[in-house]
Amino acid sequence: MMASTSVSTKTVVVADDTAFVRDRFRTAIEQAGHKAIVVKSAAELLARVRADLDQIDLIIVDLRLPHAPGVDLIRSIRKLDDGRLPVLIFSGTIASADEVRELAALGVAGYVNEYSAVQHILPSLAPHLFPDNFNRRSSPRVVLGIPIQYRFGNTIAAALTLNLSHGGIAIRTTSPLDGGAKIKVRFRMPGSKKDIDAEGHVAWSDRRVGMGIQFEIVDPANQAVIDQFVDAHFFSNRKA
Repeated sequence: MMASTSVSTKTVVVADDTAFVRDRFRTAIEQAGHKAIVVKSAAELLARVRADLDQIDLIIVDLRLPHAPGVDLIRSIRKLDDGRLPVLIFSGTIASADEVRELAALGVAGYVNEYSAVQHILPSLAPHLFPDNFNRRSSPRVVLGIPIQYRFGNTIAAALTLNLSHGGIAIRTTSPLDGGAKIKVRFRMPGSKKDIDAEGHVAWSDRRVGMGIQFEIVDPANQAVIDQFVDAHFFSNRKA
């Protein structure tokens, strides 16, 4: 039946002025059977939103596009879409914590790393492309694709995060640790200048996805940073 295939095909707009980023995201999106629209300027992006508003399922934006850098570009999108479209920001293009707060107020749904390996891209976009398959569980989770270091025993590994909640963080890896394993993590929030260190244990583990870490020890100041971030982004992107 043809109808079922067309329903699950999503259209993703990738706005970045670096060909390397555009090409990798286009490859990942098209390999998964979806449609990628790549643009390299703010003018092209806004023209696309205007023309194809009803066809677009997700927008991923470089916040440093030429001629229209920063949060104003997202404000321009919101004037066109009335807040309907999920928007992800390339995390490396954030200039400050103030921008993160302003983006949260504009309903930005999360952050994704522009240097993600091709095989990591779609898992980080999936919660926005197929929200019905990703129920929010009991506590809010915000999609966050940023670098993270984790340490278990004497081994240190680097990976990307998938999402962040008040009490834990999910990590994208094809070699997750066993449930219950003790782990230390270090990561830096978008727009922040300092690392967050936390200790916890592996709450769930799945070779296709990665693993979820439940925090046990987090400095109170760091916990406050996490809480503010999750609350701001979760409440702004809940549908009214």
